[in-house]
Amino acid sequence: MNDQDSAIYHGLRAGHRERMLQEKELYTKYYYFIEEGCKKHSISQEDSFSAYSDAVLSVIHNIVAGRFDGRSSIKTYLFQIFFNKCVDLIRKSATNKEQVNETNAVPELLMQLPDNARNAVTKMMDEQKREAIRTHLQTLGERCREILILFEDGFTDNEIAKELAYNNSAVAKTTRLRCLEKLREKVSHLMNVI
Repeated sequence: MNDQDSAIYHGLRAGHRERMLQEKELYTKYYYFIEEGCKKHSISQEDSFSAYSDAVLSVIHNIVAGRFDGRSSIKTYLFQIFFNKCVDLIRKSATNKEQVNETNAVPELLMQLPDNARNAVTKMMDEQKREAIRTHLQTLGERCREILILFEDGFTDNEIAKELAYNNSAVAKTTRLRCLEKLREKVSHLMNVI
């Protein structure tokens, strides 16, 4: 391990203040990966940012948990995780495009109903979706519930970071997007009904 990697590694495993400094150092040091991800994988800036933030969080978690063995540099380790996350986004995007292209008979059946019946059925389906979202929101865990409720209440990522003591708004945004994705996955079967 070189001196820079050693400082990051030991800092992340140290106390709160040093850990925060090294988290920020790691995050900013390889921030240029985001642009490379956009070019290399032809993904959006937001998707590349999300993949990068997730990768940094994974590296931090793995170092703190003792799962990083130091056989490669932290840069190489981070890049490999980032690369895998970009590939996962591409796969997920391809899968979502296939789902969008599937035909669905429910809207056609709804159109055959009289207006008042159609409105009643649509209302019931919407309420069923809302109830499912509320139910699945409870299964996400307290932190995800808090961040999604704050966002729904109009808090910005910066305000959420301050409210929930995240290091910065980028970490809050990444966490929020990850929680939102978990919620979407849990209720996706309902969203495909309409």
